[in-house]
Amino acid sequence: MKKILTSFLVLAFLSSCGGDTENTMTVRGKIKGLKKGTLYFQHVKDTALVSIDSLLIEGDGNFEFKTELESPELFYLYLNKKDNNDVNDRLAFFGESGVINITTNWNTFDLNAKIVGSDSNDKLDEFRKNMSEVNKRSLEIMQTASNTENPLTAQEIDSLEFMNTRNIQRGYMYAINFAINNKDSYVAPYIAIKEIPDANIKYLDTIAQVLTPEVAASKYGKQLKAFLENRK
Repeated sequence: MKKILTSFLVLAFLSSCGGDTENTMTVRGKIKGLKKGTLYFQHVKDTALVSIDSLLIEGDGNFEFKTELESPELFYLYLNKKDNNDVNDRLAFFGESGVINITTNWNTFDLNAKIVGSDSNDKLDEFRKNMSEVNKRSLEIMQTASNTENPLTAQEIDSLEFMNTRNIQRGYMYAINFAINNKDSYVAPYIAIKEIPDANIKYLDTIAQVLTPEVAASKYGKQLKAFLENRK
């Protein structure tokens, strides 16, 4: 009986090795309409975009990747459709441990993709959706300045420049407040270091100071700390 119990424990240990852990991220999904192509699973290591894994897809467009995470971060799916066209071929998402399901179409790969299973990605989507309104307003101001039959007066130019400056400032303040109000999200230091690195250092320092310990110890939390040390 003792030998049987020992053998059972050894088998249980061996079966657990190489299996999923609490830090495992599984990314699976379907690329609708894709008959043939190569899908690359990527992230930024140091300063270079590198491929973690790849998959040759032939037939149904289904895929699955797994990786171990040190902390949540931005990942990419790059689709080489072999059509000599790189437009809409790289889809970005904020990855975290657990199962993430991604459904998209081959011809609009990075547009309107449905991503389910990542709270961090949901939070990043919320941020970018609101920031898109700021960017849209800046575009409208520039179009007003360019789409005119008659030359603008100096006063009109100054007015448009003032409006655009105020709009940009509004975007910065929204980003700063969003990061502070979501201090327990891994998206907070990402926004600071990737979206508004040229913001006033006192605001970036405030974001760093309010981060929860777990978020501060993450990949982007460490990058933010190092960035601030270099700027001070």
